[in-house]
This record gives sequence, C-alpha cells and structure tokens, in this order.
Amino acid sequence: MMLSRVADRIYWMSRQMERAENMARILGVTSNLVLFASPGSQEKNLHAPLSITDSEEMFFERHDKLTLATLIDFLALDQKNPSSIYSCLKWARENAHAVRWQITSEMWETLNATWLELKGFKRKEIVDGDATRFFDWVKDRSHLFRGVTYGTIVRGEAFNFSRLGTHLERADNTARILDVKYHILLPRVEDVGGALDYYQWAALLRSVSSFETYRALYRDQIFPIKVAQLLILERRMPRSLAACFNQVCEALDRIEGQGDQAAQRLAHELLVRLTYADIEEIFQGGVHEYLEEVLTDIDTLGARIQRAYLGTV
Repeated sequence: MMLSRVADRIYWMSRQMERAENMARILGVTSNLVLFASPGSQEKNLHAPLSITDSEEMFFERHDKLTLATLIDFLALDQKNPSSIYSCLKWARENAHAVRWQITSEMWETLNATWLELKGFKRKEIVDGDATRFFDWVKDRSHLFRGVTYGTIVRGEAFNFSRLGTHLERADNTARILDVKYHILLPRVEDVGGALDYYQWAALLRSVSSFETYRALYRDQIFPIKVAQLLILERRMPRSLAACFNQVCEALDRIEGQGDQAAQRLAHELLVRLTYADIEEIFQGGVHEYLEEVLTDIDTLGARIQRAYLGTV
C-alpha cells in the first residue's frame, strides 16, 4: 500500500493539471463569448467563470471592476488565487518534485518544462494581447502530461491515484460548466432558439471538446436536452459525468485501502444513478437542482477519498 502522503501528492498533481486545462477552456470560451456578445449579455458572460469556480468574492476583494482583462489576470495569472492556472501549474510541479521516485522521468520533465515555459510568458501579452495562444498552450501541455503519464507509468498505485484525481476533477468541471449555462446564462425568452442561444450552447460544447462529438451522435441542431444527455449520461463522451465516474470507480476498485468503503460506496452509487438516469426525468426535476446534487456528492466523495487514502480531511 502506498504511503498516504505520496498518494496525496500524486492525486493532487493530476487534479491540478486537469484544473489548469479546465480553467484555460473556460477562459477561452468566455473570451469568445464576450467578443461576440451583445452589451447586455457581456456582464453575464464575465460573471460565469467566477460562478463556475466559486471565486466571485475573492475576485472583488482584489479587483474593483470586472472586465475581460481583470478576469484573465485573476483566473490565469494571480499567484494568490489557488485555482489560477499559474497556481495549478506551480503546485502540480511541486507535488511531482516531492514524489519523483514514484513517477516516470518523462512525467517530471513534462511538468518541469511546463513551469519553465510558463515563466517565459509576459503578463501583458496574455491579459492585453493574444490570450488564446496562452490558453491553447496550457491545453497542449495538459494533453502532453496526460499522454506521457498514460504511456509511461507502471499500472500500480501511482497510476490509480493519478487517474482518480484527473477524472474526479473533470467530473466536477463538467457539472459546473453545464450548471452555469442552465442557471446563469439562460437567455431571455425571446432569445431561446436564436443565434445567441445557439452560440452559447456551441461554446459550451467546445469548452469540453464535444462539439464534433455532438454532431456525430445527433446530426442535427443543438438542443439543450441533447447537450445534457451528452454531458451527463453518454459514456462514449470522455468528459461526461457518466464516463468520468466510470473511471473513478475503476481506479477506486484497484486501490487497496483500509476504511475506504464509504468512498467506494458513494462512487458506485453515483455511477449507478448516472447509468440508469433518464434525461427527461432530469429535465422535469430541474437540471440545476440535479447538478447541484451531483456537485455536493462530488465534494463529499473528495472528502471521503482524502480521509480513506490521503491522510487528510
């Protein structure tokens, strides 16, 4: 059995890399929405990433005005924001450094090179210049790390905790993004089905790399209920909640621990619920309410994983 402090480092190393990528996706889509949105909807689009990351209060403690530039500065580069891209990449590298003997040299070199390249970016270039290039770079580095990890690490406890961290973080992000669209970015009644509504749904799908998948599976215009079906219940979609919890359960089943029944039980309960859920019933009960419950369960599962395997609460 792996030492809990080592498992904790590997688990959070992978969560932080996934979080950095997710933040880059959210900011990239927000930048596009703000550029093409009407003046009346710009404020909603700017507030959405703060709602997704639950960081609105922290933002306004540090900034007087919400603009695209201050939003990018806060969520991408702020060293005091623990969920910023900068902080995630920094802590992913530091966690990897602490457990170098448990991961492959390729994994360490990828994270170290990412950190060194990050320091080569100039703040002004990102905030006031071509932020898209920076977001694409973050996504590419995350993809590279994930590919190197999958392709080089032995199938043991380090691999299992890495997969666990990646997919739990991914599930949390997918639920938050979908919830914000349903709860915060709902258009006016007269805009439903219009160009703005379509563009927001398309942007949401692109933020989780599923626009082409949607087209391949449904072959028609974008309907909210089908987007929810894809991102909640469709196991063939790698970023769906069902696919993520399938991976979480597989990782937990491979990990040998003591007192971990509570974590395993909740993970499998979530997977069963997602396996047998009906999207029509979810809509009737309220998508926002359903996703809020899922997010609460993800937080509870994270706490149980910490207690069972990682030595912290």
